[in-house]
Amino acid sequence: MRCGWKVALVICVLGIAGFALAAAQRFDGNGPGQYFQATGYDGGREGRMLAMAEIPPGGLDTSHPRTKDWRNIRTGSPIPDENYCDQPYVVVLPDGKWLCVMTTGKGKEGDKGQHVVSTISADLGKTWSPLTDIEPADGPEASWAVPLVTPSGRIYVFYTYNGDQIAALGNRKIRADMLGWYVFKYSDDGGRTWSKQRYRLPMRLTACDRTNDWQGKVQIFWGIDKPNLVGNDVVFAFTKLGRYMLEMGEGWLFRSPNLLTEPDPTKIQWHMLPEGERGIRADEFGSVQEEHNIVPLSDGSLYCVYRTTQGHPCHAYSRDGGRSWSKPEPMTYRPGGRRIKHPRACPMVWRTQEGTYLFWFHNHGGRTFLDRNPVWIAGGIERNGHIHWSQPEILLYDPDPHVRISYPDLIEQDGRYWVSETQKTIARIHSIDKTLLEGLWRQGEVKTVSRKGLLLDAGAEQIAAGEAHLPGPIDLGRTGGVSVEVWVRLNRLESGQTLVDCRDRNGAGIRLATTEQKTVRLELSDGRCSAAWDTDPGAVQPGKLHHIVAIVDDGPRVICFVVDGRLCDGGEDRQFGWGRYSSDLGDVSGTQKPLLGLSLQGELLRVRLYDRALRISEAVAHFHAGP
Repeated sequence: MRCGWKVALVICVLGIAGFALAAAQRFDGNGPGQYFQATGYDGGREGRMLAMAEIPPGGLDTSHPRTKDWRNIRTGSPIPDENYCDQPYVVVLPDGKWLCVMTTGKGKEGDKGQHVVSTISADLGKTWSPLTDIEPADGPEASWAVPLVTPSGRIYVFYTYNGDQIAALGNRKIRADMLGWYVFKYSDDGGRTWSKQRYRLPMRLTACDRTNDWQGKVQIFWGIDKPNLVGNDVVFAFTKLGRYMLEMGEGWLFRSPNLLTEPDPTKIQWHMLPEGERGIRADEFGSVQEEHNIVPLSDGSLYCVYRTTQGHPCHAYSRDGGRSWSKPEPMTYRPGGRRIKHPRACPMVWRTQEGTYLFWFHNHGGRTFLDRNPVWIAGGIERNGHIHWSQPEILLYDPDPHVRISYPDLIEQDGRYWVSETQKTIARIHSIDKTLLEGLWRQGEVKTVSRKGLLLDAGAEQIAAGEAHLPGPIDLGRTGGVSVEVWVRLNRLESGQTLVDCRDRNGAGIRLATTEQKTVRLELSDGRCSAAWDTDPGAVQPGKLHHIVAIVDDGPRVICFVVDGRLCDGGEDRQFGWGRYSSDLGDVSGTQKPLLGLSLQGELLRVRLYDRALRISEAVAHFHAGP
C-alpha cells in the first residue's frame, strides 16, 4: 500500500491512452477538451497527484443522469474521519449494526499522529457515530487496521503498531507507519470501547527481515486483508518488505485454529505461513509484490492475489492450508487464459456468502500508482478448484479522472451488497445494484437480447435497403449513454468501410467504420464536442463473423468495445482497452436516419442501436444469443 520516498516526479502525459481520444477534440492543452492542467507529487504514500480538473462554464450539470448514478462515488454516504483516511473496513455486528475501522489522522498519510479508530452505524452506513480511538493520536503510529467479528460478538482488530517508536533510518527522518509490531485489540461491547491492553502477534523473523535495513531488529510490513474464516480457523494475509521503503515485498499469513472459541487473548494460537524462509513471491515479477489478500475455496484451499508493477496482478493457490503455495503467476481470467490488467493499486478479492467471488481492479496495464478511476469488478465462479473470472463491469467512478479510488471493503447483509472505498481524504459507503453482480456470475448462461432502450433492430430487409429511421433523438445528457451493436463479416479490413453512419452535414451524429489500423472505430459528435475509440488491434479478423458492441457510458465518460463476448482491454498493444473522453456530449443522433453497410466489403447481418449504455454482461449475452 504505500509509496516510498524514491518515487520520482510523475508527469501526466496528455496523450495517454484511456484519457486521449483521437477525435476532432483532443487533449492538446487547448480548449474545453483539456483535462490535465497541472500535476505534482506531494510526498504521500502512493504518489497522490495534485491536479486541476476543468469545471464547465456555469458549474456542474445537476440534471445529468450521473448525478443520480449509484456508481458515481459522489452519491455515496461519507464516513467520518480526521482528514487523511484509509482502509475503511466494515463488519456487521450480531444486532445488525455496522462497525467501521479505519486509519486516520489530521495530517497527510504517514504523518505523526496517524492512528486507528472505529465508528458505528445503525442505518446501513448512512450516518455514523463519533470516532472512537482504538489507538490515540498522541501515541506511536498505528495503521492499516483490519477487523473480525466472532460468533460470540467479540470484535478483533489487527494493525501495524510502531511499538519501538522508530523515527529515523541512520541520520534520515522517516515515516514509520509500516514499522514495528503486528498487534490486536478487542471489543466486547460492539466497538464502543476497546481493550486497554494490546496483544502482539508472533511474527517470526525470516530471510527478508534479516537482510532489511535494520537486519531484522525492526520489521517492515502492513496488511490490507480482512480476516477470513476457513472452517473453524481464522486466516488473513499481510505483506513483509525486505527493504525500506516498498521494496522486496512478499506475502505471509497468520492462521489461528482457536481464535473463534478462546476468550483469553493470551491463549490464542497463531501460525505464520508459509513454512520456511520465503513468502509468497516470484522473483521474475520484480521487487514490488505486495498487498496480498486471500479467499478460501469450497474445499478449504486458499487463493491469493497481490499487486505488482508489471501491468498485472499475480495469483497463487495453496492446497495445504497455507503451508506451501503454487508459484505465483500473472492473474488470468481463467486457467491458461488472458491476463487481467491492473496497475500498482490494491487488487481486492472477496468471497461472498453465497460462495461466489468478486474482484476489484482497474482494468489497464499501468505500472504506477496512477489511474485508479474508474473501478472495475469481475465475478468469479469456482470450477475444478480454480476461479474463473467474468468480463468486468464498471463498478464505481468519479467524474474527475484525477480522483483515485482504492482500499475497498465488501459488506453483505440480508442479501444486499455495499462497498466502502477511500480517496484518502474522503471515505464513503455505496449501495451496489445486485443485478450488476448477478449478471457477472451468470455470464455465458444468459443468451437473450435486451429490449430495454432499443431504438433500432435492423435485420436483413432494412440492411438491404441501406437506411433506417430512429424514433427519436439520442441525447446523452438525458439518457446517459448509447450503444451500437452489429453482426458483421468483413472480407477485407481496408479503411473507410462504414457499418453505421447517421452524421449530418455538420458532423454531428454517430459513425462506426473500419480504420487504417485494421480496427473498427466509433466516432460520435453533438456538433460541439467529439469523441472516438477503436477496437483492440487484431480483435477483428477478415473473413470471420464478428459480434461487435460499442458502448458509450456517459457517467464515467467511457467508450469501450465488446468483441465476440470479450471486453477489449488493450492486450499487448496499448495500456487501455477503453477510452475516457473529456467533455459532456449531448444529442448525437445526427440525421436520425442511419445509413447501414455503406461501402462495405462483406456482409452486415444485424444492427442494433440503444439509447443507453449496455452492461458488459448484456453485450456478452447478446453474443451468446447469436445473430
